[in-house]
Amino acid sequence: MNVRTRFAPSPTGYLHIGGARTALFSWLYARKTGGTFILRIEDTDRERSTQESVDAILQGMEWLQLEHDAGPFYQTHRFDRYKEVIQQLLDTGHAYHCYCSKDELEQMRETQMARKEKPRYDGRCLGRTDVPEGIAPVIRFRNPQDGAVEFDDLVRGKITVSNKELDDLIIARSDGTPTYNLTVVVDDIDMQITHVIRGDDHINNTPRQINIMRALGCEPPKFAHVPMILGADGQRLSKRHGAVSVMQYRDEGFTPQALLNYLVRLGWSNGDQEIFSRAEMIDLFSLEAINRAPSAFSPDKLLWLNQHYLKTLPVEELESQLQWHLQAQNLDVSSGPALADMINAQRERAKTLVEMVAISRYFYEDFAAYDETAVQKQFKPETADTLQAVHAELAALVDWKAEPIHAAIHAACEKLGLKLGKVGPPLRVAVTGSTSSPSLEITLELVGRERVLARILRAVGFIRSLPAAG
Repeated sequence: MNVRTRFAPSPTGYLHIGGARTALFSWLYARKTGGTFILRIEDTDRERSTQESVDAILQGMEWLQLEHDAGPFYQTHRFDRYKEVIQQLLDTGHAYHCYCSKDELEQMRETQMARKEKPRYDGRCLGRTDVPEGIAPVIRFRNPQDGAVEFDDLVRGKITVSNKELDDLIIARSDGTPTYNLTVVVDDIDMQITHVIRGDDHINNTPRQINIMRALGCEPPKFAHVPMILGADGQRLSKRHGAVSVMQYRDEGFTPQALLNYLVRLGWSNGDQEIFSRAEMIDLFSLEAINRAPSAFSPDKLLWLNQHYLKTLPVEELESQLQWHLQAQNLDVSSGPALADMINAQRERAKTLVEMVAISRYFYEDFAAYDETAVQKQFKPETADTLQAVHAELAALVDWKAEPIHAAIHAACEKLGLKLGKVGPPLRVAVTGSTSSPSLEITLELVGRERVLARILRAVGFIRSLPAAG
């Protein structure tokens, strides 16, 4: 059997964490089995669907590198096919027109609730022969009333639902547009989907969709309903927990590798393993290993993973990802150290790509002011002479590399009769504006000879301009 999975988002918003995990699991299963991964845009809700949301979904999938093998297919391009299937269901007696008004349906609901019955459509228009004038009917699927729907969910096990619990759902609105439960069935049949992997918020739809498929003479695919993602407080994931657009994680400086690694562990595990390459995910993934219990979203865990990938990804990969952030923070790196050298210097120090750019600005442009706390602690009146001595040693260097720079700083310390602890910190503030940077010799090498010497002299002048204490 050629496995065929699909990701079928509704373009009524961005691609969020839950949707991205569903896409990832579907993609992994297709890749694991040598199957086909299909992207389908379920855009029949014309009032809420937007092109902006479609673009956000496609952009999110591209950033995560979850490439599809077929599609994207748009449901709005398939209305003729849905109309054909609806007519087929009408012709075979599996569907019928319903002329009930909203008031009539509400009265039906109130009566049932008063009798302590489950509110459901009672099928009163089934077999109706009169056609009221001026009422555009909906079309309902004629659900079987006997027996039950049984299916073996690949995550939750055997599920049985009595047909008496299912009413005759609407498959076409009064304006003729098809509804979700009809379109998803037709698409899954036409696209020969073998495995439907989706959130367990869809599980109530599954028995209905199975009945429609069987009415059309088709066997349903296998289903795997994945438990929802919760916040750390046990509540359903929302924006306050981090349920934001996938692209916001890019904007905040996360790597796609970290986000995918985090998502695959939200509800799936391979022992205690935490770090997975893309190849390992594909090799190890199985639907049977998906947990039945909901997973809790942890921003701290995601940040930890991101730090891991900043430390371990190939420099070329980080260079590519940094380009967007350099532009977003308006940092021109054409004048300064090579981007690869900056990354190697900062990758152990940054938690996100946004932070990496922010803490590296002094490599490429002069800073406007010194950190005030650093000035108070490190810039004493005698520091001017200390920095002047360091400047003299550095200015004499022919080879502006880390090792000679290190030797020059130590030579200045010896001449001054000071330990490095008295010379290094004010020198770092003079060159970077703050007390935080990579090792001093690497920092000075990357900032560059001309900038370093000019900044030391600037600091000397700044210190001498400070008012005397007391």
